[in-house]
Amino acid sequence: MEIDRERARAAFDAYVGGFDAGDPKISLKAEHTLRVAQLAEKIARSELRSEAGAGPGADPEASADAGRGADPEASADLAWLLGLLHDVGRFVQVRTWGTFDDSRSASHADLGARVLFEGFAGAPPAIRDFVEDPSEDDLLRTAVALHSSWHLPPRLDERTRFFCQVLRDADKVDILEVNCVRPVEDIYGISERDLLGSELSEESKAWFWRHSTIPRAARHHPADVLLGHVCFVWDLCYPESLRETVRQGHLFRMVERPWERPDTAREFARMDAHLRSWLAAAGYLAAE
Repeated sequence: MEIDRERARAAFDAYVGGFDAGDPKISLKAEHTLRVAQLAEKIARSELRSEAGAGPGADPEASADAGRGADPEASADLAWLLGLLHDVGRFVQVRTWGTFDDSRSASHADLGARVLFEGFAGAPPAIRDFVEDPSEDDLLRTAVALHSSWHLPPRLDERTRFFCQVLRDADKVDILEVNCVRPVEDIYGISERDLLGSELSEESKAWFWRHSTIPRAARHHPADVLLGHVCFVWDLCYPESLRETVRQGHLFRMVERPWERPDTAREFARMDAHLRSWLAAAGYLAAE
C-alpha cells in the first residue's frame, strides 16, 4: 500500500480542526499523536534492520521476521500512519464526555475504529480521508482497536502482531513523556496536590513487583494511576522502545515527584532503584 503522508497529515489536521482547539485535552492528544507517529516509524525502522531480536516484553514470534521480504520504507510508512490514526477516538471522547477515562465514558480505541471504519455521530467513515488504498484496512482497524488493550489476543497473525506491538510501544513511550510535560489536571482530571498526597494500594504495588502492567480495576488511588503508566516499561517489546525510554528519562522523573506521604515516597524510591537496576542488567542503562 502506498501512503501519501501529506494527504494523511492534512486529513488529521482537518479532523482535529473540528474540535475545540482551546481545550487542553484536545491539544494534548494532537501533540501526542504526532509524536507517536514519529516514534512508531523509528521503532519499526530499528526493528526491521536489527539482528538483535526483541526486547524483554516481546512475543518471540513477532520480531523483525514479521517484516522480512517487505519494503522497509512501506513498513515505516505504515507504522507512521498507525501512529497518526491510533487516538482519533480520543477527540470524540473528550468532546462527548470531557474525560480520558474509558471507564467513565467508552473505550477510546473502539471509538477510533468506529470513527475510521463505520462513522460516528452521523459522520461518514473517515479512513478514506487518510489513505485511498483499502488493502491494509483490516490491519489498520485491528491495530487501532487493540492499541490500548491490556494484552493482545493470541489469534493475531505474525505481521499484524508486529505492527500492533510497534504501535503499542510508541504509544506507551510517549505517554511517559506526556506525564512529565503536561499538567496532571489535563491527564488525570485531578490536581497535582491530590496526586502528591495519594497513597499506593497494595494491589497496584503487587503488579509492579510482578513486572506487569496494571489492569484498570487494580488502580484505586491517583498514585496507582501514575504507577500504571510507569509499569508500561514492563510491556515494551522492542529494544529501540527501551532505548528511547532511557534517553528521554521521563520514566524516572515520574517517580521522583515530591510525594507528601512518607510511605508513598519510600515505595517509589524502591521502585526507582529497581527500575534502574533492571534496565542496567538488560544493557539499556549504565550501572550506577
